[in-house]
Amino acid sequence: MCLSFLSVNLVDVEISKQDDPLFDVTSNVYKLVLDHGNDGVLQSIVWKELDLSSRDGSRLVIRLEKRGMIRREKVLEDGRWTYKLTPLRMPVQIKSIEQAPCITCPYESKCSLTGVVSPLSCPWISEWVVKEYREIANIAMQIPQSQTIRQQSGMKQIAR
Repeated sequence: MCLSFLSVNLVDVEISKQDDPLFDVTSNVYKLVLDHGNDGVLQSIVWKELDLSSRDGSRLVIRLEKRGMIRREKVLEDGRWTYKLTPLRMPVQIKSIEQAPCITCPYESKCSLTGVVSPLSCPWISEWVVKEYREIANIAMQIPQSQTIRQQSGMKQIAR
């Protein structure tokens, strides 16, 4: 059998997520929610800003919620029930390591787990970690009490 008969001229077509219009709109919804931060944004504002129908917008938001990227919270706004969208995952920012003492440490070249200078016993790293932890803890304390109670009750249901 002749192999040339079976061969087909293949065109190198690569479909990436960036070419998918649904991916693009979903990422735009997520970016808009991120832009509003922990304060959240009403879904109707998202629909208006991105020129989406409520049906399409709801589907995109539910997709993001199922992926664990946003939270939908039912709220009463101007006498109507709607959803407030808040991000669950914030993107990692370089600010988290900008202040790391290792960047400017004069002993960096001698630092290793088994070296004379070790990150396990470094007082500068310890101080920096404690400071970063306190900043994160302060942010966590700003989460509304209702969200904390709801999260705890959800954990109790899972434990049962």
